[in-house]
Amino acid sequence: MADKNQEIGGIHFPFPFTPYSIQKDFMTVLYQVLDDGKIGIFESPTGTGKSLSLICGALSWLRDFEEKKHQEEARFLKTGTAPSSDGKDQPPCISSSRQETPDTLGPTGEPDWVTQFVQKKEERDLVDRLKKEQMRRKKREERLQQLRHNTQLKYAAKRERQEEEETERLLRLSRDILAAGTEAEPLEQLASGEEELVLSEYESDEEKRAPNGLDEDEDDLEEEHVTKIYYCSRTHSQLAQFVHEVQKSPFGKDTRLVSLGSRQNLCINQEVKNLGSVQLINDRCMELQRSRHESKSRAEDQEPKRKRQAPQAACPFYSHRHLQLLQDQVLLEVKDIEQLVALGKEAGACPYYGSRFAIPAAQVVVLPYQMLLHTATRQATGIRLQGQVVIIDEAHNLIDTITGIHSTEVSGSQLCQAHSQLLQYMERYRKRLKAKNLMYIKQILYLLEKFVTVLGGNIKQNPNTQSLSQTGTELKTINDFLFQSQIDNINLFKVQRYCEKSMVSRKLFGFTERYGAVLAPPREQPRLTGFQHFLQSLQPGVTESPTAPVEEGEARVPRPASPLMHIEGFLEALTTANHDGRVMLSRQGSLSQSSLKFLLLGRAVVIAGGTMQPVSDFREQLLACAGVEAERLVEFSCGHVIPPDNILPLVLCSGPSNQQLEFTYLKRELPQMMDETGRILCNLCNVVPGGVICFFPSYEYQRQVHAHWDKSGLLARLAVRKKIFQEPKRANQVEQVLTEYSRCIQCHGQAGGMVNGALLLSVVGGKMSEGINFSDDLGRCVVMVGLPYPNIKSPELQEKMAYLDHTLPRTPGQAPPGKALVENLCMKAVNQSIGRAIRHQKDFASIVLLDQRYARPPVLAKLPAWIRDRVEVKATFGPAFAALRKFHHEKSSLS
Repeated sequence: MADKNQEIGGIHFPFPFTPYSIQKDFMTVLYQVLDDGKIGIFESPTGTGKSLSLICGALSWLRDFEEKKHQEEARFLKTGTAPSSDGKDQPPCISSSRQETPDTLGPTGEPDWVTQFVQKKEERDLVDRLKKEQMRRKKREERLQQLRHNTQLKYAAKRERQEEEETERLLRLSRDILAAGTEAEPLEQLASGEEELVLSEYESDEEKRAPNGLDEDEDDLEEEHVTKIYYCSRTHSQLAQFVHEVQKSPFGKDTRLVSLGSRQNLCINQEVKNLGSVQLINDRCMELQRSRHESKSRAEDQEPKRKRQAPQAACPFYSHRHLQLLQDQVLLEVKDIEQLVALGKEAGACPYYGSRFAIPAAQVVVLPYQMLLHTATRQATGIRLQGQVVIIDEAHNLIDTITGIHSTEVSGSQLCQAHSQLLQYMERYRKRLKAKNLMYIKQILYLLEKFVTVLGGNIKQNPNTQSLSQTGTELKTINDFLFQSQIDNINLFKVQRYCEKSMVSRKLFGFTERYGAVLAPPREQPRLTGFQHFLQSLQPGVTESPTAPVEEGEARVPRPASPLMHIEGFLEALTTANHDGRVMLSRQGSLSQSSLKFLLLGRAVVIAGGTMQPVSDFREQLLACAGVEAERLVEFSCGHVIPPDNILPLVLCSGPSNQQLEFTYLKRELPQMMDETGRILCNLCNVVPGGVICFFPSYEYQRQVHAHWDKSGLLARLAVRKKIFQEPKRANQVEQVLTEYSRCIQCHGQAGGMVNGALLLSVVGGKMSEGINFSDDLGRCVVMVGLPYPNIKSPELQEKMAYLDHTLPRTPGQAPPGKALVENLCMKAVNQSIGRAIRHQKDFASIVLLDQRYARPPVLAKLPAWIRDRVEVKATFGPAFAALRKFHHEKSSLS
């Protein structure tokens, strides 16, 4: 479709078509927020073109910002002055300019001539830096231009890689021939001085300069960070969808965009990728990088020797030449993760490091928001947020994600398994370990023993057979937990640093792998066999029978990492600030089922973007706690693009038999409540064509209602009009259910007959309440059964509520912060579920909220504006059913 150049308020917004009015408003407000350096919370319903508004609004601002910056730099390089914020001319990045007499003393007491000298030096340094930046930018643009117009360059890395592989193959063949010759005939003794006649192992100049294919100067890959936009979303599929929108937008051909992902998603070294576990892949990659750097330093420090040394293992996909070309190709065209991996395989260069090296020069960086919010990951990736723009889309899960990133849990079984493995490791290699290694291993063993003790178990016994005398859950501050565990005398920072630097968990994993795969010497056989049996006994439900085949359609589980790797995360969490963290001790029936869980209660982050209702928890829990002033915060909320009469939201207070609808924990399991829900659905299925999606508060309640309907005959009555589907618990079965659900609706829509579509029984917060598109006939009616309040008795939630009540000020006339948290969690889940329908301008659907509590003003106020403004509260079922029948009859006849 041809681009439509939009001029809104003097700002030029390229757009692929004529935008809706709400998209124009969205882009204008977004542009102003970015230009003023403020924080924006944007709400735009699904189906209103939010992604395209974000892309065109943000990239229009970036285009104008870069243009202004380049103009100011050119002016400064020409005149030595640049406009300041107060209208005076001054060098950019110089914080002040003073009009003083020669005798005036500066703030530091220095004479004015000294101040002027320092300022002149700063100006000269700034000129040098700007010239270098311009030179780098010019070189980069020239390289990209060459790649665009010279197709041969695009395949240079692939051709180079093939040549290297052929050379390596010939070298390997030569070594094999030499080795075979050595075995066949022993080397004869050389006469004195004859050794000098034998050729030393050959290294080309290129190899000497670059051990393992590396050039000496890797700094060429690093550039100055330009101002950029970091776009974050929750899942890789959402990020890929955003990248595809950028590709189709007017900015698709001129934007330098980089997609970031984990090693698990981007690694092309099959040996490493086959490890399966994220932790193992990360550790192995780091190990290969360490070997590479050690090889390089040895090559620089040691004199050439005739003695042939064993080559150090290094990743064949990490080389300066290949990464340089891959970096340029990444910046050349907009690519998603899958396209980046394909490009890396073709070039024989690592996509993980290639994308990281492209970050400084990129204009847009696309990444999961877990990668942005975790400090260590952000630093390791080379992300710099100072002075940059951050857009967090799909931010309704943001608070939960922040909590999850910094929370970790270890089970009693993992603690016992890690202790047993590490003890065996220490006993086997005691004589080879240095004193400091032994000291830290003993400290880790001591920590593991104390963690088991505080749960009420014994480290020397099988955790599966240990029954705990005391059961229940308790929460402790970090300091209280350390004292109760009797580990307050150990420096956890040093232990955690040792684990990180020594990679002890990686060594331990290799040790246990070897025990399972390598036959031991006869004298050690009994001990190793016993060790294997003990490890096996720690796995719940594991027997010595042959391994059961993987169920058809079920994904194979990746090889598990060492339990010590998991425990390292818990140790790291314990080193956080005591005020923000809690440790939950969960004591169940057996030690193996019991656990220690670290919870993070408070964390600050700056956000901008997403469908955010209700926004109060974002304002208070995130921004207010971070010290963000109210005047810096901008909230933008827009309506939907659909006509007002294309949606019918109803609050239903009672059913066909006048049963009051209130699905509290005490009432929802009553037979009459489940029967009334079934009768309501039977009536709806008679008048609603196509698909009906019914959301229940939990999997357990959905199962319970389904079983009750089956027994009472209501399920059979429902099946007369709609084929019934249930949301599966297994993620790998979701696609199959959705495909059959869609096919059923399409077939019955064409064939006619009694069955007029399908009914999908889903769960709030489940796999179908987010990211699934139920447009048109797939979602003509969404039913919400009750209000999905979280479990108020949960120790985690209670501690979080207490923390917020203590930390945040209470607003007069409003609920305490802790209670507001519970309400907001509930309504966020509701809003996310009902947003599965109405996906485009011509779509239509009804929304039925089954619970009289939805009619309360505080609950209604938390619904999205485009639903709240049109909702009708029906005290009895008759008028509600009449309205639904009329709505669907009229809309179906028009469609």
